[in-house]
Amino acid sequence: MQFSKNIKYTSIPNRIAVKLNAKGEQFVLKGHPWVFSNSITKINTDAKTGDLAIIFSKNKNRVIGLGLYDANSPIRIKMLHSGIEKVEINSEFFQNNIKEAFKKRQTLLKTNTNSYRLIFGENDGFPGLIADVYASVLVVKIYSEIWLPYLEPILESLQHTSNAKTVVIRLSRGLENSKSHQLKNGEVVYGTLENEVVAFVEHGVNFSANVIKGHKTGYFLDHRANRKQVGEWSKGKTVLDVFSYAGGFSVHALANGAKEVTSLDISKQALEIAVQNGRLNSYSGTHKTIAGDAFKELKKLINTKVTFDVVVIDPPSFAKQASEIELAKKKYAQLAKLGEQLTAKNGLLVLASCSSRVVSQTFFDINNEVLSSKNRPYTLKLKTQHDVDHPIGFPEGAYLKSGYYRFLD
Repeated sequence: MQFSKNIKYTSIPNRIAVKLNAKGEQFVLKGHPWVFSNSITKINTDAKTGDLAIIFSKNKNRVIGLGLYDANSPIRIKMLHSGIEKVEINSEFFQNNIKEAFKKRQTLLKTNTNSYRLIFGENDGFPGLIADVYASVLVVKIYSEIWLPYLEPILESLQHTSNAKTVVIRLSRGLENSKSHQLKNGEVVYGTLENEVVAFVEHGVNFSANVIKGHKTGYFLDHRANRKQVGEWSKGKTVLDVFSYAGGFSVHALANGAKEVTSLDISKQALEIAVQNGRLNSYSGTHKTIAGDAFKELKKLINTKVTFDVVVIDPPSFAKQASEIELAKKKYAQLAKLGEQLTAKNGLLVLASCSSRVVSQTFFDINNEVLSSKNRPYTLKLKTQHDVDHPIGFPEGAYLKSGYYRFLD
């Protein structure tokens, strides 16, 4: 089988010399993967997206890093390598990075799991590129045009390393609208795909992902360990899964013997997928769904005096830009308050955040302040971050945090 001709890129990237201000230079020397446009003081020639940026130190005029130039982003250079040792950016360089990333996933792949994130963007040395594996299907999502000149050898290496039979390309909205390539979002560039919905296994629990039209690459893999944990603590319990999307927490709870599970999401289509994912497994409990705005629906549930043994609240990112941070904090406080009211005596409340701009300490402080204001003793049973296939390589890469709060009444 051959890769699609659409991944070939005829334009040859240039090598450009770059100098930074003192702040930018320090970031590079510390291994940060981003160089912002306001850190650049000099470029020796006209630069275009995909060019290899060779960054020289301000004083000694020695190379301190290599990256890819992105004319379309305020993050003007995405770093590939930091340090003074000599490195060639070529097929072998990318191949070695992919092999190194694959090694980090080995403990996960020894479990009954065949879905994992092979490349986690900057954290694995590939800024703006994600590669997820669902059974025998590799889904590569590209967020920046910087990768277009290098895509063919990278895809070949990803396919070989993962042993995928099919490779699907997903594009960010900006890349979908770009005229710099012939790729289409959801295009199968290697192998064949009989069904756009692909079945996979996560710690012994069956799921499916729409790899062509689903959100991101089709599913959210980062909460895998938390889903497993919630499932193990849900046997014989009633469970509320808020912002359930495709039912990750719900399905694990059902598969582990939960008595009743309620999935709540604003998307009816997502709830249908959650129900279908549940049916991929054998379970004896009841699976209910509620379609609607989470904040409004939680208040309705509170008014009916219903409570649940386990409440999981895993909202989407509330702070995608700095101006949204304060509002995000208020929303997290609201959800903690609503979740507490819906958690039964001696129940478990799981609160999660995927907003990287709301740092972990702030998130846990918000939860502690809200829950401590209630007349209910509780203990923070567990704090978790990313699963093993989402390694953290720099501060902004650490977006996921979850707290398990056990009430002692």
